[in-house]
Amino acid sequence: MTMWNRVRRLFEQPERTLGELSKPDKLHLAAASLLVEAARMDDTISPEERVRIHGMLQRKFDLSQEETDELLASAEKMTEGPAQLYAFTSSLKDQCSYEERVEIIEMLWEVVYADGELHHLESSLLRRVGGLLYVSDRDRGEALRRVKARLGLPSGPGVPD
Repeated sequence: MTMWNRVRRLFEQPERTLGELSKPDKLHLAAASLLVEAARMDDTISPEERVRIHGMLQRKFDLSQEETDELLASAEKMTEGPAQLYAFTSSLKDQCSYEERVEIIEMLWEVVYADGELHHLESSLLRRVGGLLYVSDRDRGEALRRVKARLGLPSGPGVPD
């Protein structure tokens, strides 16, 4: 059974949990859900954020267009309602190396800066997720600087993060 069929079954059988997916499926869905959660922090997923999330997921997990569409749709469905940060981050924390967790933080920074500005709820989310993933403040800040440099945004002392 493909990952996408297993994810679909997750929504058709509400008693199933994220923990019942296979390791790669669970990690892909957890990472995608965090990215969607970050995009929703300012109450809407902008077209820029959606395109950015789609591209990052496709590259990171080497997925086809259709697989990425399905993963993104599943993540959006998974994140409807109250935030499930602990469920998403615990899977990633337990299964990913430190470097991979820093990369996830970097992906999150890229999503929240897709519109060129940082909402205070997005900043709060990144602090919480960084803590739940056991990524140091220093490495979270370095990830932010890399994203700002890539996006051509100002960075440095006196520039809000």
